[in-house]
Amino acid sequence: MRLAVDCMGGDHGPAVTLPACQAFLRSHADAELLLVGTEQALAPARDWERCTLVTATEVVTMDDTVEVALRRKKDSSMRVAISLLKVVEGQDARADACVSAGNTGALMAVARYVLKTLQGIDRPAIATVLPNRRDGYTTVLDLGANVDCTAEHLLQFAVMGSALVSAVEGKQEPTVGLLNIGEEAIKGSDTIKQAAELLRAAAAAGQLNFYGNVEGNDIFKGTTDLVVCDGFVGNVVLKASEGLAAMLAEFIRQEFTRNAFTRLAALAALPVLNHFKARVDHRRYNGAALLGLRGLVFKSHGSADAFAFENALARAYDAARNRLLDRVHDRILGTLQAATAVAPSPAVHAA
Repeated sequence: MRLAVDCMGGDHGPAVTLPACQAFLRSHADAELLLVGTEQALAPARDWERCTLVTATEVVTMDDTVEVALRRKKDSSMRVAISLLKVVEGQDARADACVSAGNTGALMAVARYVLKTLQGIDRPAIATVLPNRRDGYTTVLDLGANVDCTAEHLLQFAVMGSALVSAVEGKQEPTVGLLNIGEEAIKGSDTIKQAAELLRAAAAAGQLNFYGNVEGNDIFKGTTDLVVCDGFVGNVVLKASEGLAAMLAEFIRQEFTRNAFTRLAALAALPVLNHFKARVDHRRYNGAALLGLRGLVFKSHGSADAFAFENALARAYDAARNRLLDRVHDRILGTLQAATAVAPSPAVHAA
């Protein structure tokens, strides 16, 4: 498996991405990396085995606008890395997947421009997993790629997310929840109500397993396999969840270090504490898939450390090895076409 890595992206750039790549190579003997960045930044990796250095002269910063990333920085590490996924003149793509911690808006825009979307998909979406109380995971999308979404976009997210869960977890009919401010059908914005209509229609036709509206706490209860929302809400949910987990871990640390007695108690409880820390450590779940593109692109948190970025690389590697692109996108096309065929028309919404 060959992974293209945007080594310049994120808050820390090569200081994080290069050590993460080195650790990843040690644990994945059959993997190869295409490291993309400036010549100076990639110099430490010049003699690494199973690595090919691909030079880019520009860097998309975390503050750059989409216009800058698309029109002014055509030789950015982000764009070059994504381009390695593209099939050119009948030849195989140089990479099987791409990983970047760069600017989310820029990454989505560049990936969409370079790779294009699948037929029937208006907007790609970012999907990742969050741990739940059932010792499993809840897949959530969108997590920030699309701030303003129509009801039709949310339907597409549900179809793509269902295909992802089905392919990765082997669940033939994953349950789908629509994130709302209440379970009742009368609650929510007009867009959410319209999306619920579309999802119910798709479910009635046997194309989706729509559970209904869910609330934020249902994500962590594991009420449904998949939770769908727009990118603004999804990003807030993700960042709030990470902040809460970090705060709880810090509270526990403070309580166990208050005095000599609590420190002794901490020694006795150390195995339990370490297990708890691992379960809530958001770095273990780093690496979100950009669904709906004609290539496998994974987004790492911009603030990721080396451990988190290594996990993003591992997630992209697993996706490529399991042919996730083919398996997911085949189901997306068939299901989306059928779901669209039974969707209520705009006239129904207006009525």
